[in-house]
Amino acid sequence: MLSFIIRRLSYGFLVLLGVLTVVFFIFNILPGDPARMMLGQRADQEAIDEINRELGLDKNLFAQYMLYLNDLSPISYHSKNAQDASYYSESKYGGYLFLELENSGIALKSPYLRKSYQTKKNVSSILFESLPETAVLAVAAILIASFFGIFLGLLSALQKDTWIDRLLLFIATSGMALPSFFVGIIFAWVFGFLLSDYTGLSMTGSLYEVDDLGRGEYINWANLVLPALTLGIRPLAVVIQLSRNSLLEVLSKDYIRTAKAKGLSSSKLIFKHAMQNALNPVITAISGMFASLMAGAVFVEIIFSWKGIGWEIVNALEKYDLPIVMGSVLIIAVIFVCINIIVDILYGVLDPRVRI
Repeated sequence: MLSFIIRRLSYGFLVLLGVLTVVFFIFNILPGDPARMMLGQRADQEAIDEINRELGLDKNLFAQYMLYLNDLSPISYHSKNAQDASYYSESKYGGYLFLELENSGIALKSPYLRKSYQTKKNVSSILFESLPETAVLAVAAILIASFFGIFLGLLSALQKDTWIDRLLLFIATSGMALPSFFVGIIFAWVFGFLLSDYTGLSMTGSLYEVDDLGRGEYINWANLVLPALTLGIRPLAVVIQLSRNSLLEVLSKDYIRTAKAKGLSSSKLIFKHAMQNALNPVITAISGMFASLMAGAVFVEIIFSWKGIGWEIVNALEKYDLPIVMGSVLIIAVIFVCINIIVDILYGVLDPRVRI
């Protein structure tokens, strides 16, 4: 079991390293001058050179990549030369130098995602302010998909080959085919505009809003309804089909037919025996969907002005604020990889054959 966990952790590390490498080189070969974006078009050349030196942009691309890896590493190498881009400053990196050499030192710190070109704030603080809103949206979407998906999937299986079954399968197929940005626009227009007097919902809005009466910031849960429904459409469709197929497969097993032949009531047969086994693959699939929802929330957040990580990514792209974009992609990749590692380890615990 220990070797299985080590293997999964190693695979996860390699995936993150690959994502980091691709993201770095893609965004650093794009045209643009970060120094001028930070200082403005009227900045003098001396100030621009100083910013380029501070960010390490005066070095070749491979050296910049190594500096970026060094910034992200929890154990990092730093020069004691104040003119060097890797110069250690506690206000910049946090942590502390635990090994000091003559001209350098080794620091123990949290990953440094650098600073925003526009606001000069640490990217990590910007993202961790918006991460809870994306997490709330993803959790709400997965709860909607799980509850309604399992219920409708079981209903479809019990009503096999009837009009109810065909209708639910049509809904599931449509949910998988329709892109989330299209569904979001339709939901916002219908329920947030045309029927807003009846639904009490608005087309846009975030979790935290400021009261016009001067009472400060408050949580508006109503703004969560439409984006959560939109984001939950695709996993809902998957859960419906998976629940239906899983229950039909279990109902065809010999032990179910034997229990039925012994006179066991239909309700007891389904809820006590069939459902327990039928829901195992469904719950496993749901656990793996959460990471995908975190990554897929970008379009939904933009449509509904939900101020999560997706909102930050699009705003940063508009302003060419690359540290925020790169940091956001890395945070999403870390979440995705960590959740998949946890799911894989749970697979290994439940089914020893997976460890091979």
